[in-house]
Amino acid sequence: LIYQRLHRRSMARVTVRVGLVACLVAVVAGWGSQPALRRQAPRASRVARSVAARVGPRMDGKYSPAATSEIPVSSAVSDTRPKKVLVLGGDGFCGWPTSLHLSDAGHEVIIVDNLSRRNIDIELGVSSLTPIATPQVRVETWNQMTGKEIRFINLDLAADYDLFLQLIKQEKPDSIVHFAEQRAAPYSMKSSRHKRYTINNNVGATHNVLAAIVESGLDIHLVHLGTMGVYGYGNSGGEIPEGYIDVVLPGGREKRILHPAYPGSIYHTTKCLDALLFQFYVQNDQVRVTDLHQGIVWGTNTPQTARDERLVNRFDYDGDYGTVLNRFLMQGALGIPLTVYGTGGQTRALIHITDTSKCIELAINNPPKSGSPVEILNQIAQTARVRDLAQLVSDTTGTPLQFVTNPRQEAAENPLEVSNQKFKLLGLSPIMLDDAAGLLEEVKSIANKYKDRCDVQAVVSKSYWNKARASAAGEGGVALDLGAMAKKN
Repeated sequence: LIYQRLHRRSMARVTVRVGLVACLVAVVAGWGSQPALRRQAPRASRVARSVAARVGPRMDGKYSPAATSEIPVSSAVSDTRPKKVLVLGGDGFCGWPTSLHLSDAGHEVIIVDNLSRRNIDIELGVSSLTPIATPQVRVETWNQMTGKEIRFINLDLAADYDLFLQLIKQEKPDSIVHFAEQRAAPYSMKSSRHKRYTINNNVGATHNVLAAIVESGLDIHLVHLGTMGVYGYGNSGGEIPEGYIDVVLPGGREKRILHPAYPGSIYHTTKCLDALLFQFYVQNDQVRVTDLHQGIVWGTNTPQTARDERLVNRFDYDGDYGTVLNRFLMQGALGIPLTVYGTGGQTRALIHITDTSKCIELAINNPPKSGSPVEILNQIAQTARVRDLAQLVSDTTGTPLQFVTNPRQEAAENPLEVSNQKFKLLGLSPIMLDDAAGLLEEVKSIANKYKDRCDVQAVVSKSYWNKARASAAGEGGVALDLGAMAKKN
């Protein structure tokens, strides 16, 4: 509903010398620049919800506000009534805590998951640092503790279309939250088999969900977890808006299009393809879709998962699935060098796992109207440079940094400015790193508690983007015996 009273941004117009087809292939919101950890602007007041607002001037420094832009705002009131929600991929790192958060807030939750992430653990020979219970034990524990009811259904969205269609016809959900995609860029680049699996699984699952919604004849709001990585890094030449950009086509024709896409992996490419599917189904069938472009998630537990050991969330630390800050915190807790890829000058967007769950609920409670464009929100708290994150952890643990050859095909340094005002206008006050000393300590304490479960040799990524990156790692990379380093420390 946020685009009902859309104000044109005052950003410089971009002349596009391509046809409309090329414009369509350009997908989703973008990036800008910032050298270090950047604190986002203060939460907007309730009064600001009725106007397009700008926050104060950008500040320099280790923790400084991200640049902001003119924001489209809605005066509509959030629909906070309890809803029936299918959480696809609800057994995963983001899906499980979100399922508990939604249930705790009074929504009826049904988890749909084929447990593919657990099967990938077996394939890679690396388990979650935290010992996670089976889905059945997790759900039973939550239901007994709270008196609420979460249900679990084992179903493969990419393969079991008819079963999924039957499920939504029977349950008639108000909303579907779609986490059910292979989520790791390194895993998607391991081999041609992994690339093909990621494409088939992710795009197939997303299209099956959209097709089933249309075939069911039900008015279901789809909330999809996308990624900020679809925008690429440093390609926008300024702040990345939330989804759309105003351009001038040849002949002086003004047009609003999706922000150009620059995916950096097969995984990110699937999210770009998802975005095109959303555009089609919204225009052709008036499906209501909200696409959330999320930054890198850090943290492990939420207020709900922390209630009982059997509810604990995943903690991935390996080179394929471990997110950068969690991986650094785990290494710092074990006293092994913090492995920084390349120069560490890559700037990334970040969000705490608790805020992921809150953002999903805000999106559910603020759906677009039928016939409205795809609603796109940037789901981040702040941006940070990788080496600054490593230094933050090093300063608190005394663990040195170890720079290693970057397995990814990407720029050594990149700027990043991101607009994230929509969620703030909806009431989100995100967790910031400089306010989160306790949460950082919590992650370190979890790493310490379960350090005996850690395979330290799995920390460094062995998934290379291409032959040139693999060759560079072999010729110029630093061979790290992290196991010996851990014992030494």
